[in-house]
Amino acid sequence: MEEKIKMPLLGDDFPKIDVKTTRGLIKLPDDYKGKWFVLFSHPADFTPVCTTEFVAFQKRYKKFKKLNCELIGLSVDQVFSHIKWEEWIKENLNIEIEFPIIADTGSVANKLGLIHPGKGSNTVRAVFIVDDRSKIRIILYYPQELGRNMDEILRIVEGMQTADKYKVAMPANWPNNEIVGDHVIIPPASDVKTSKERLSKAKSGEYECFDWWLCHKKLKK
Repeated sequence: MEEKIKMPLLGDDFPKIDVKTTRGLIKLPDDYKGKWFVLFSHPADFTPVCTTEFVAFQKRYKKFKKLNCELIGLSVDQVFSHIKWEEWIKENLNIEIEFPIIADTGSVANKLGLIHPGKGSNTVRAVFIVDDRSKIRIILYYPQELGRNMDEILRIVEGMQTADKYKVAMPANWPNNEIVGDHVIIPPASDVKTSKERLSKAKSGEYECFDWWLCHKKLKK
């Protein structure tokens, strides 16, 4: 009987995989313990949208590293193709790709659910954001026709790290929300006692509240 592959879900441990990359053999997620990482797949090397994406990721690589976050690319291409594509980007666009690209035969892509049955053997534009405990925190999928917004992926990593550290939630478009600006959201009260405490804290200036269930504050980092 054919083994049924279960796609990973949010909160799952990232599956243990040994991968061949442009920077040598990497053991995922073990080689990134204590770090966040963004693993992103692209349909193929030497394609226009993918080239713009790799340049955009590289231009923000230092910002990701400041968040203790690494980048890992992936497509169903041989490592020689990845290396040659990197050389082309360096020679023609003056951008040197510094993060590893996984050379996949299809086994990694299938395990992570990156192959769309209607798109042949090409990988979709998927993004896995994995935290420093090797837990999958965010999964994003894009069609081949739409390039990703790397500033949004940076925002996601920073937002999730902030939520974890301060036990808060992030409003829409954080840190530029239309209602609360750069404030963060206090998780809703789950009982009467806490709801009354929220309003009390609002009066003392610790929180700002529209009501007991919608409170926010500015972070003091």
